[in-house]
Amino acid sequence: MASQSTARQASNTTGAVKAEKLLELKNLKMHFPITKGLLHKLVGRVKAVDDVSFTIQEGDTLALVGESGCGKSTLGRSIMRILDPTAGMINYTEENNTVVDLASLDGKSLRPYRQAIRMIFQDPQSSLNPRMTVFQIVGEPLKRYNIASGSELEDRVAGLLKNVGLRPEYLRRYPHAFSGGERQRIGIARALALNPRLIIADEAVSSLDVSVQAQILNLMQDLQAQYHLTYLFITHDLSVVDYLSDRVAVMYVGKLVELGTRAQIFTQPKHPYTEALLSAVPKPDPRLRNTGARIRLTGEIADPASPPTGCYFHPRCSYSQDRCKVEEPVARDIGDGQRVACHFAEELQLKGVEEI
Repeated sequence: MASQSTARQASNTTGAVKAEKLLELKNLKMHFPITKGLLHKLVGRVKAVDDVSFTIQEGDTLALVGESGCGKSTLGRSIMRILDPTAGMINYTEENNTVVDLASLDGKSLRPYRQAIRMIFQDPQSSLNPRMTVFQIVGEPLKRYNIASGSELEDRVAGLLKNVGLRPEYLRRYPHAFSGGERQRIGIARALALNPRLIIADEAVSSLDVSVQAQILNLMQDLQAQYHLTYLFITHDLSVVDYLSDRVAVMYVGKLVELGTRAQIFTQPKHPYTEALLSAVPKPDPRLRNTGARIRLTGEIADPASPPTGCYFHPRCSYSQDRCKVEEPVARDIGDGQRVACHFAEELQLKGVEEI
């Protein structure tokens, strides 16, 4: 983390003045309709993302964590406008400090922002067209935006491959000729092709071997310093979060339950769900593996189409009280920029990862 901070400090001394907020979500919602019968009568909604608000500072890495199905990937796709949000705002700050609500744009008006915000997908095998060569895959964005053609296009693609640790001789190969880690490097090169400001990495290392994960994470840190990138890193692996992130947002059933710096979340969690996630973090030191008890949550994750009343987490929470069953907690600032949606955040003494 120290080397990453040094690189960021160096990058902030050159180039354009950095915006305080690169991206700000305000009450973002992504609800999917549930229909029934031949007439497709609306009978309900799946609240995949439900009233989420946070900011991402330019040059930082915000990690978005939570169990599978909590809405993390849907949130990322909503920011990319792969999905059209049901409600809320996605405020993007341009380099001239003009703020644009991406949620209000459509069609051609979104085109320049698709250049500024790019995505790295979870599965490098399914996200790469097997019928296209590496040159075609990485060069396609450059051609579509009329940035390069001919020999210049080939030179730029070759340079991108070098930057992600691949040899230019691989230009004419197809994705099946590469390992999983190499395919993910191709995906990263494609994301970098248009020189974006924000990259959304959706479980970018979850399908890779542990040793390859470390290589990709190191590469992403180096590229962040080189290209002055900002990351939204979506993952369920808190070990990755501890290594890569500046700030951490915790989601549960479409809602943001806690937000803070990496140190705050890992050492001073204020939400019982965050404490449970931290208790599952593997301990690399064998002498510590039997110290402390893992918190095993009972029951099932709430159904986003029919969530419980009050706090969504209360059926699985060992600290739940009567108030939690009837009153939904509102996310609030509890000091030093840490936000939490729990009625009893100030009263609970929860265990951080160093204590478990």
